[in-house]
Amino acid sequence: MAELPLKDPAPADDAADTEPRPGRIRKPIGWSMIVIAVLVAVCVVLVWRRDGAHGVTEILFSDLELFGGILPRVLAGCLLGAFIAEILPHEKVSRALGPNSGLKGLLIGTAFGAILPGGPFTVYPVAAALLTVGADFGAAIAMVVSWTLIGYGRAIVWELPIMGTDFTLWRIVISLPLPILAGALGRFVYLRIYPKGAPP
Repeated sequence: MAELPLKDPAPADDAADTEPRPGRIRKPIGWSMIVIAVLVAVCVVLVWRRDGAHGVTEILFSDLELFGGILPRVLAGCLLGAFIAEILPHEKVSRALGPNSGLKGLLIGTAFGAILPGGPFTVYPVAAALLTVGADFGAAIAMVVSWTLIGYGRAIVWELPIMGTDFTLWRIVISLPLPILAGALGRFVYLRIYPKGAPP
């Protein structure tokens, strides 16, 4: 009696797609947090010596009010970055924006940064999400620099009404190569520091 043919095992890529992606481990307290905490402590002492406890509490309550105002935007930006990291396919992002994407990855990052709306609460979580799903430092740097220099939101709302069309267009044209150059330099330096990839 003939044996039934065995089914081929599922491709490794399909199995890998079903596995959960490891999240990036972030230290809650780093050297920058320690430096900021020390500076805050020094400033508190200086204000307390000059204005007493009333001056310290007045600044504290004012900053808490400011924090309450920006907290929803920070939360929305972080949620956007987290959802993007889950939605975008890792392999496609790696091919389009990874270290082997060449000039195409830098151009895509530059274009994405130029059209990305919102402020830093949106841009930096999105950049972090792209790094998580396979983009390299060069493409992420190109995106952030492009948003900073070319971002259409500021051009439409501020530059065109105040500086005029000629200034805005020339400023954008002159700025166009800079995100690509910054991304290429960032990619070059990063690969020299970590030739085998990012440290664990």
